[in-house]
Amino acid sequence: MRGIILGLVAVSTLAVGAALAQPAPSPALPRAYLTPQTWPDAAQILPPAPATGSAQERAELAVFTTTRSLKDTPRWALAQNDVPTGVPNMMTNFSCALGVALTPAAAPKLTSLMSRVGLTVGAQVASVKDVFKRQRPYLLTKGEICVPQAKALDESPDYPSGHSTWGWAFGLVLAELAPDRATPLLVRGRAYGESRVVCGVHTAGAVTAGRTNGAAVVAGLHGDAQFRADLEAARAELAAVRASSSAPVPAACATEAGLTARTPY
Repeated sequence: MRGIILGLVAVSTLAVGAALAQPAPSPALPRAYLTPQTWPDAAQILPPAPATGSAQERAELAVFTTTRSLKDTPRWALAQNDVPTGVPNMMTNFSCALGVALTPAAAPKLTSLMSRVGLTVGAQVASVKDVFKRQRPYLLTKGEICVPQAKALDESPDYPSGHSTWGWAFGLVLAELAPDRATPLLVRGRAYGESRVVCGVHTAGAVTAGRTNGAAVVAGLHGDAQFRADLEAARAELAAVRASSSAPVPAACATEAGLTARTPY
């Protein structure tokens, strides 16, 4: 009997040791709040993209040509800054408008919320771009762009702008969480989309459509109970961050405000 008990103890010890040696399970990846069945259908909401050769297309290509003169200016540099779409980058980009230095470490609940909003935006925009299949402006007329030209960019349609959708949605959610900062937050959201026109990778019409689409996505998000619960958790967290964190560098914020105050085209 004693031998059996000792044997069971040994087996149990080995089993526990093996279990402890196993790598810890990876944290669950965030998922989109909405699905094709629940997000707003932008293909029906948005007006059609301009027809090839139409007066509207010619006007938008003229904007593309005119804004090439912004190359190597501070507004061009801001457009390059606005290329990355990751949540940490977006937090930095909206810190001046919010009036507080915003980071994922300081606001993990907000980071999780925005990550899931971003996944929703990305999937929804990809689905509607495949409906309109409009080429980007630099493929229709000559002109430099603020990023290296790449096949993946060439093959991603122009209309609507995903960056504009994302930037406007990001600004709208933050404006709801910090309504006293709604005006500067939405100015920054507008400018984030306009950076794509300055960059030369989207038409002005695609950016305008992106703002409409971003508003539609945020409206749809409010129909999701988990989004609403996460929004309230992020609201309390952001209030604490705003009460305890330092403000961004004033000089940098003044420069940004000067660049974003007006539409650059």
